[in-house]
Amino acid sequence: MLLLKYDEAAQAATPPDPALFEEMAKFNTAMVDAGVLLAGEGLLPSAKGALVSFDSEEPTVTDGPFAEAKELVGGFWILGVDSLSDAVSWARRAPFRDGERIEVRRVSEPEDFEGIAPPEVMEAEEELRARQAQQHG
Repeated sequence: MLLLKYDEAAQAATPPDPALFEEMAKFNTAMVDAGVLLAGEGLLPSAKGALVSFDSEEPTVTDGPFAEAKELVGGFWILGVDSLSDAVSWARRAPFRDGERIEVRRVSEPEDFEGIAPPEVMEAEEELRARQAQQHG
């Protein structure tokens, strides 16, 4: 997974150049043409979101913007690649401005939890994934 991270306040002060949208479309098209893009979306500013905190018995909800956050996730891509090196290679091609960063992370798979999670939880997870595939397949 590629996670776009940026300083939301700094971005608000300098809106993106319209050419960036064309560059982003080319970047996304290249990933689709290569057969590696599984999903990807941009996220709206935190002012249009909420933060759910689990600091007490009951979760608390705070409406955005998240002024205390220095760096926020602004979008993501999920790639189907063979290695971290391949994912990093794609991340390096992203058409971003100064200050933006892409965090590259591997999405966990059920086998990552074998021997850790109880067998009945693993079986239930497998059933959930099959149901999800049916619903969205």
